[in-house]
Amino acid sequence: MNKLKTAVIGVGKVTHLHAKALKNLKDTEFVAVYSRDIAKAKNFAGQYGLKPYSDIEEMIHGSDIDVATICTPHPAHRDVVLKAIQAGAHVLVEKPLASTLEDCDAMIDAAKKRKVLLGTISQRRFYEPVLRVKRAIEAGKIGKPILGTITMLGWRDEQYYQSDPWRGTWNEEGGGVLVNQAPHQLDLLLWYMGPIDELFGYWENLNHPYIEVEDSAIAVLKFKNGGLGNIVVSNSQNPALFGQVHVHGENGASVGVQTDSGAMFIAGMSGIAEPPYNDMWTVKGEEAFPEKWKREDADFFAAIDPTSYFHERQFEDFVDAVAGRKKPLSDGQDGRRTVELFTAIYRSNRDKKPIQFPLKPERRVDFDGRLTG
Repeated sequence: MNKLKTAVIGVGKVTHLHAKALKNLKDTEFVAVYSRDIAKAKNFAGQYGLKPYSDIEEMIHGSDIDVATICTPHPAHRDVVLKAIQAGAHVLVEKPLASTLEDCDAMIDAAKKRKVLLGTISQRRFYEPVLRVKRAIEAGKIGKPILGTITMLGWRDEQYYQSDPWRGTWNEEGGGVLVNQAPHQLDLLLWYMGPIDELFGYWENLNHPYIEVEDSAIAVLKFKNGGLGNIVVSNSQNPALFGQVHVHGENGASVGVQTDSGAMFIAGMSGIAEPPYNDMWTVKGEEAFPEKWKREDADFFAAIDPTSYFHERQFEDFVDAVAGRKKPLSDGQDGRRTVELFTAIYRSNRDKKPIQFPLKPERRVDFDGRLTG
């Protein structure tokens, strides 16, 4: 069987992380890179032994690309994804899938019509402490999940926002903490709790006057299973503290994971400060397990490069799906649900009322509530 050929689209800091993971994949060949700036493409290609392109269709056909990963800024995802899909490639998109629901739907519809797979990077789903929570819920260890919470308290300084010209702007980044830093935790909350019925939220820029976008947001939620939820996410705590997702069940048991600790990971700029661990676990008979798991997980993290290892696992998962062996763990619809969630917070803040799900795209000059906060 011929190896699947892979490529990256967009050359930025996160692209090096993708490249390292793709180079390590078995049963694939990492062969090409696209950038609209051919000089950047050539420079990147030289570092990894790739063929550079400044035309996506030419790359897909010329190098027989089966799978392309997308590393452009979020509002630019739609155009390059549609070109890759229309040329026949399966596409895995760096989070978030897009900055608007309209863009999400255009990509999902295009993938269906072309009969290719569309996936979203959610590499924290592959963390063992994260998977333990999912397995506990599916096994019924906490009964029906009735309360889910996110607390993500991080920090981004002015140097971070100056590191790329698109950061901290509505048009080029599409949002702030909700769009860029919180999608991993938002994704996990939805993965654990299921679909949302209603949401009320607020967002604000509290202490970053040099950016346009929000640095903090909160929301209360009601899920379709009858459960409740709460979201607190912020880039306003210096030093950064943690990112946590907790789920409480109808039988009184609780499970949770601290996905991030200390200084938050920034692709191409920093490493992962500390390993994730199960910081909450009251399942009857398993109260003593977390200490053992924490030691085992810390040893595992010390033995790998966590900045690329979990992307590698997600690429591996997606390639298996392309080969017809399974459904991808995080597909285009999963990515859309995260965008739907943060869009609802923007709209709720704008309209000062609860937002009902599901949401449809809006074509408004206020950028779906972002420009009237």
